[in-house]
Amino acid sequence: MRNWHFNHIDFSTYPAYGKGDLGVSRTPEKTLFRLWAPTARTVDLRLYTAGKGGKPLRIIAMEHAEGGTWLHEEPADLQGLYYTFRVHDGEWLHEVPDPYARAVGVNGLRGMVIDLAATNPQGWEKDKGPRLKAFTDWIIYETHIRDFSISPCSGIHHKGKYLGFTEENTCNPTGEKTGLSYLKELGITHVHLLPVHDFQTVDEEYPGLKYNWGYDPQNFNAPEGSFATDPYDGSVRIREFKRLVKALHDHGIGVILDVVYNHTWLTKGSVFNQTVPGYFYRQNGDGSFANASGCGNEIASERSMVRKFIIDSLKYWIREYHIDGFRFDLMGIFDNETMRHIRYEIDKKDPGIFLYGEGWTGGPSPMPEYRRAVKKNITHLPGIAAFCDDMRDALKGNHGYKASQGFVSGLALREEAVKFGIVAATWHPQIVYSFVESSPEPWASEPAQCVNYVSCHDNYTLYDKLRMSRPEASGEELRRMVKLAGAILLTSQGVPFLHAGMEFCRSKEGHGNSYKSPDSVNQLDWCARHDYADVNDYYIRLIRLRKNHPLFRMTQAELIRKNLTFCIEYKVGVVTYCIKGKNTGDSWEQAIVIFNGNREEVTVEVPRQRYRVIAREETIDELSEEMSEGGSLRVPPVSMLLLAR
Repeated sequence: MRNWHFNHIDFSTYPAYGKGDLGVSRTPEKTLFRLWAPTARTVDLRLYTAGKGGKPLRIIAMEHAEGGTWLHEEPADLQGLYYTFRVHDGEWLHEVPDPYARAVGVNGLRGMVIDLAATNPQGWEKDKGPRLKAFTDWIIYETHIRDFSISPCSGIHHKGKYLGFTEENTCNPTGEKTGLSYLKELGITHVHLLPVHDFQTVDEEYPGLKYNWGYDPQNFNAPEGSFATDPYDGSVRIREFKRLVKALHDHGIGVILDVVYNHTWLTKGSVFNQTVPGYFYRQNGDGSFANASGCGNEIASERSMVRKFIIDSLKYWIREYHIDGFRFDLMGIFDNETMRHIRYEIDKKDPGIFLYGEGWTGGPSPMPEYRRAVKKNITHLPGIAAFCDDMRDALKGNHGYKASQGFVSGLALREEAVKFGIVAATWHPQIVYSFVESSPEPWASEPAQCVNYVSCHDNYTLYDKLRMSRPEASGEELRRMVKLAGAILLTSQGVPFLHAGMEFCRSKEGHGNSYKSPDSVNQLDWCARHDYADVNDYYIRLIRLRKNHPLFRMTQAELIRKNLTFCIEYKVGVVTYCIKGKNTGDSWEQAIVIFNGNREEVTVEVPRQRYRVIAREETIDELSEEMSEGGSLRVPPVSMLLLAR
């Protein structure tokens, strides 16, 4: 019986392979198979006519080659055939595709030999995502392929599919735009897609029977088949995902992939462990699999061939699918050196690609924290950003407890934590860090390293959290809280991140972890656009406001310190700041932003000058003719007041 403990093995002694031809490559004249399996004694290549069922056409003994690899060169184009490898390292392991498999059959059990150029949609050679001047210009919108279109209210024909993102001029039953046309109307700059790589727990033959977010990776370089119109032909999912990317790019919207390199769904049975047992995973002192992911294992990113695999995979998604950014799930599992290598290698291809992730783990890791890409180490990772959970919890309360409250739901003394997020987790002399419970010191060197958010796919939606923590609040009060959260988020420095549907009060019926809940819970309810039209319009205006005024998206921490001051006398439940616009290239000389989180109106003393009232209560109007002379100003409860001159 195989021993799955590895404390007797020094993995650093394994030979490395540095070239770029791992996996399968083909030309009209030949097909090359290369597998890194340094512990193998024998490797069989099996060829099939289909991605499922049937006996192999041929079983080929591969030849041992350089750098711990095994090689077979076929003097023919095997396009359209499916394949697996089987490794014998003293005993036979399971039949699996290779880790680099770029096309797979149904449920990812076999790789596919494919002509990738034949999957390109028309005009693909000219396709390119938006490249903005700075990452702080990005406005990110997180959604899931299936959630985006599956609702009966979506008006989208290809429900739950990649192609749902390609349909234009769709609308809900009351005539409001949905889908792609809505994204354009909303004004966001980038769509963040929950995992699209091939994942394990949804049966691609019967995708409607089960739901999953996709954080259960199987084949990292092949798109998921349950989102395709045909999961059996490995080329269809590739072609249709490229059409999704091109449709968004054609509308000036970039595409970010949520990548889950930190763990695999299966441990012993994964493609990694069935190729090179133990190597790709970090171990505890007794040789057992470490579990910082909370899913049974964690990837050993510090090992040379693991690091190579991750970098090769990212570069492949950029090259083949024109991806504009990556969000790293549980980035705190990765070692710092790997993240620096990733940034360096991607910069050589395109420095305009944004990299960000969760600066934490799902459990303890044997790798010491100082070596890992956790939030407190972000200052040592230039060009890498992390989520600001400090802002999230400051605004709506602790993410895990239904009853906990935050600034927008009326909890006093959260002002310093809100200010922490407003300056994008960078150092600012006016913040009392001892009052910021979650981070007693700043963790970002520059604003582009801070992704500010108040809600995402994880935990309760913003609306549900506010409703649970303030059960006595009226519907109107809840709308005001959702608006105030958006106002703070979209006028703060850093990179704003929106959970799809939060702008029309998205609910998941109080589910706090809906990763495998049914569509009725996870779907984006497009009918809510009509039901919460006032909230939706407010967010559209907030996004337009941010895009029109660079003083809300400064590119350097020093500019924030010079131009943003918390300028008004402190009041409990109120955060006020002033921004000089002249030094940021803004048309406004100055803006004063006042957030009142109290349940009652407050009076704030503002320097006596002539201001234009840009935002008050429900209204945001950059062309407003309402003027104010400053002095004692009344700020309505749970609202933003924005003045400019």
